[in-house]
Amino acid sequence: MIKKVSICYNITMFSTKAKRIIVSGYKNFVRSGFTSFAGVLIMTITLFVIVSLIFVQAALNSSLNDIKEKVDVTVYFIPDASEDSILEVKEALAKLPEVKDITYTSQEEALINFKEKHSNDYLTLQALDELDSNPLGASLNIRAKDPSQYESISKYFENDATLSRGALTIIDKIDYNQNKMVIDKLTSIINGAKKLGFAVSFILIIISILITFNTIRLIIYMSREEIGVMKLVGAGRRYIRGPFIISGVLVGLTAAILTTVILFPISIWLGNQMTDFIGINLYAYYKSNFLQLFIIMLCSGAAIGSISSVFAIQRHLKK
Repeated sequence: MIKKVSICYNITMFSTKAKRIIVSGYKNFVRSGFTSFAGVLIMTITLFVIVSLIFVQAALNSSLNDIKEKVDVTVYFIPDASEDSILEVKEALAKLPEVKDITYTSQEEALINFKEKHSNDYLTLQALDELDSNPLGASLNIRAKDPSQYESISKYFENDATLSRGALTIIDKIDYNQNKMVIDKLTSIINGAKKLGFAVSFILIIISILITFNTIRLIIYMSREEIGVMKLVGAGRRYIRGPFIISGVLVGLTAAILTTVILFPISIWLGNQMTDFIGINLYAYYKSNFLQLFIIMLCSGAAIGSISSVFAIQRHLKK
């Protein structure tokens, strides 16, 4: 019975102290006025840039995925290749597990498509009409089940023993390498942008920590007499430190909420104006990922604020 009473008493005391710490931290935050506002403003800029970089990464990844969806492997055959030989190659390719579908374009269809594409180029069409035979060859357009499988399909023409005995002699060229260069270059740009974004975010977080650190130090300076009284009556370091950590967390949480409010109209404008240009509707992305982004902002703001407060009050308690 005595043990239960002791546990209840400890819980009551803990909740009472926690309530006092939270209330005191809130009062410090409000009482600081302009100082707290400056910390919130800097933290808001930091969180805004972090979320903006997330938007940029989403747009870049969307562009890369769109390009990958449009990528294919086209095998062009020499004009003298027989249709039976080409169809044999098509049947061999269709058996590959990576292949989704194959489209065969005959010599005649290739010539018709070429003329339609160059319908305004009179000289080219005239030169084409003067030829005795069709200079264009048939082709096979191959689409993979996954963009990462195109390279293995391309290597199939190099490694397959059946093709090497005769089919390779009728193949004019394979255009995958050109597409691969575009994808690799874009992937390199995106990876570089990610590294740059990480570096910018890291620098801004450090700056935000330093400014919030000084903000909390000002709050501590304004409360120096109160801290002195706490020390005199024997208050523990945790009890003294708690309100200022709460103040730092409130700076971060307020900045997260403010950033969320600011991003809402900006995402609507970007969604209406920039979708065709960047390839993604940022308003739709913001709505679909709102909870995740909001949690990221809340956690980042609270973490930066609390870390800054711990360092600031730690230096003061050592005096």
